[in-house]
Amino acid sequence: MSANNKQSYSTSIILVGCLFFIFGFVTWLNGTLIFFLKKICELNNFQSYLVATAFFASYFVMALPSSYILKKTGFKKGMSLGLAVMAIGTIIFIPAAQQRSYPLFLTGLFIIGLGLSILQTAVNPYVTILGPTETAAKRISIMGICNKAAGFISPIILGTILLKNINAVSDQLDKATDALTKNQLLNDLSQRLVTPYITFTIILFIFALLINISPLPELNEEQDNPEVIPNAQHPTFFKHTYLLLGALAIFFYVGVEVIAGDSIIAYGAYNHIDPATAKYFTSATLTCMIIGYLVGIALMPKIITQEAALRICAILGILLSIGILCTTGYISISFLAALGFANAIMWPAIWPMSLKGLGKFTKTGAALLIMGIIGGAIIPPTYGKLADVLNPRMAYFILLPCYLFILFFAIKGYKIGYKENKQ
Repeated sequence: MSANNKQSYSTSIILVGCLFFIFGFVTWLNGTLIFFLKKICELNNFQSYLVATAFFASYFVMALPSSYILKKTGFKKGMSLGLAVMAIGTIIFIPAAQQRSYPLFLTGLFIIGLGLSILQTAVNPYVTILGPTETAAKRISIMGICNKAAGFISPIILGTILLKNINAVSDQLDKATDALTKNQLLNDLSQRLVTPYITFTIILFIFALLINISPLPELNEEQDNPEVIPNAQHPTFFKHTYLLLGALAIFFYVGVEVIAGDSIIAYGAYNHIDPATAKYFTSATLTCMIIGYLVGIALMPKIITQEAALRICAILGILLSIGILCTTGYISISFLAALGFANAIMWPAIWPMSLKGLGKFTKTGAALLIMGIIGGAIIPPTYGKLADVLNPRMAYFILLPCYLFILFFAIKGYKIGYKENKQ
């Protein structure tokens, strides 16, 4: 690699890392929002987890349209467009907060998710084909650190703003004797969302402009993903079973990742822990994920393959889930936070294992994987319903079948259809 190519590669990695930081920052606000919107909109557990449904359902809706958009715009303009759409979603939070309208909050979250779908459909395959396939998981792990570092910061920042003196406000709400006083207290609480979301909107629009004028190179999937299997040149690439199973693995992975990050504050409250302390729990989950990414970067691919790493992490996820179910209090919360470590390598490993050999259909294959993100829309509310019916701890039983499927994909699923088509 020449000096100019190395400089271009480094610049691209830095710019894409900034994008991963941005959508990580926005995505990992949901744990705080679930707890906060449950308070101000007076919701039960199931209703509060519709935050995750609105946010992640948009990926399913927008994934295939995103691939068509990217075919027209290319990667760079597609990234810029995704940021602009996200900014439209964040600005909707302003009237939503002023009206204390849960449907309007969900609308804003859905639009943010639409923008993220475009952005992720562009960014993830971009990172995958930016270098050799065998080091793709390592590159995505580096991006994951940017994403999760943002996730570490964002709930602390938003939690500090939204949850300040929340116990005192809760006491006032409990003591309110008339609906007018209670509504005023809830409206005042809701106004705390205005300033941060105005700030988010400005930042997203600025980055949309910067990416559009940046020196990011436009990559060609056929040239940069040369390991193309014959049938990938035909639209029947959906017959590549490993890709479909990869999308299902993403479905379950996103579901368990969202539960681990977004339910932990509420689970802390269930264990009688002060919200002022519990606001740090999401960051603990993200810290475990960052450690997992660092371990992955150190070990892959020289010491351990991405396939073996995925198997190990799936087994660890099963063991930690059992730990959550069998313990209580801070120990149970620690097992939940530690799922961040188990989850860290899953996304970086599943992507290259699912996209290998798709050639010019890489964007469409990526869109199918992005559709799998709908797991974050379905599995967390299912957890919320189980929490209402059973209790928040026993509801974590839902994690076990998810990790079992990921283990199946890591052992066998990623091979099904690939060898046959390559022959």
